[in-house]
Amino acid sequence: MDEHHTGGQADDPDHGVPRSSWRATREVALLFLKLGTIAFGGPAAHTAMMRDELVRRRGWVSDQRFVDLMGATNLIPGPNSTELAIHLGFDRARGRGLVAAGVCFILPAALIVTALAWAYVTYGSTPAAEGILYGIVPVVIAIIAHALFGLLRTVIKNVWLGALAVAALAGYVLGVNELLVLAAGALLAAAAHLLRRPPRPDRLRGVLAAPLLTLGGSPVFADPTGGQLAQLFATMIKIGAVLYGSGYVLLAFLRGDFVDRLGWITNQQLIDAVSIGQVTPGPVFTTATFLGYVIAGPLGAFLATVAIFLPSFVFVGLLTKLTDKLRSSEWTSALLDGLNAAALALMAGVSFQLGQTAIIDPLTAAIALLTLALLWKTKLNNAWYIAAGAVIGLAHTLLG
Repeated sequence: MDEHHTGGQADDPDHGVPRSSWRATREVALLFLKLGTIAFGGPAAHTAMMRDELVRRRGWVSDQRFVDLMGATNLIPGPNSTELAIHLGFDRARGRGLVAAGVCFILPAALIVTALAWAYVTYGSTPAAEGILYGIVPVVIAIIAHALFGLLRTVIKNVWLGALAVAALAGYVLGVNELLVLAAGALLAAAAHLLRRPPRPDRLRGVLAAPLLTLGGSPVFADPTGGQLAQLFATMIKIGAVLYGSGYVLLAFLRGDFVDRLGWITNQQLIDAVSIGQVTPGPVFTTATFLGYVIAGPLGAFLATVAIFLPSFVFVGLLTKLTDKLRSSEWTSALLDGLNAAALALMAGVSFQLGQTAIIDPLTAAIALLTLALLWKTKLNNAWYIAAGAVIGLAHTLLG
């Protein structure tokens, strides 16, 4: 039996390290602490770095196993690159590796974002800080737009899925709840698949099992009450438990809950949080860390971070026993196609809304267009574009 495919062997053949040992756990912790510190550029960049380190350099898993895990994490809610890290940690060092990989990949970004949130709350109204964000925000809009176009060909596989995406976008614009948009996309795609090809009885179990995976200046509150903190924690854990698709879909959920429903933050604060999430390494989901600090200070940042990532640990823990079955199921594939089409529509909707906040004059429009052109023609890390936007924004403020 291929140990890299199943993850079932007790020892690593290359290094003689028992997978349940503290040495294996320490190796996992140090590697993902490193990756969490240098992994700029979003989920695609994170995945490429993980493959380079774990497949090419260390040989901890085979390319086939790596691809299997990538596909499986797309079937569960949450930040896919973080969940891939968690699952790779499990493959190397079992339960302790699962926890070590996830925590160490998240921790550097969470600490950096908390420090930047403190600076934002303390100095955010200063001309220099406003100037930096003035230049960074249109760059972020261009990065999101580039991601949308890059996903279009992969997600919209046929006319039916294109129509589903258009309907999902219309629903979002009309104010339909984001979770309902995603659920409708998944169920409609599954229903269409059912009508095209009636299932055999032994396939019905896959249909029934798949939904089980899917259920699964100063702070706003300078002195928050227990009820406010509980509501912050509950809202973030709900988002982490139901969010499918790219990390950018997070923006739609955060806007729906914290801007529209609760009114705790403004559109501008949300897009500032997205900018911070882009300029820092590690998961885009640490945007929640920033917003937690803006809403309720250091304790809010801690609770928001724990809440939004906690479901990922639970889902991956369950997924480790089901990976191979999920990958081979045509029914989960049909659900995933629908989810991805709806998620792409949410990304487009929220990108347009945030763009209205970010593109405010000819200079910001030029920054966004130039960034988009460079993203298309070069392979530079996103961090360079963010840095350039910050320099342009600061220069604009100082010279203006």
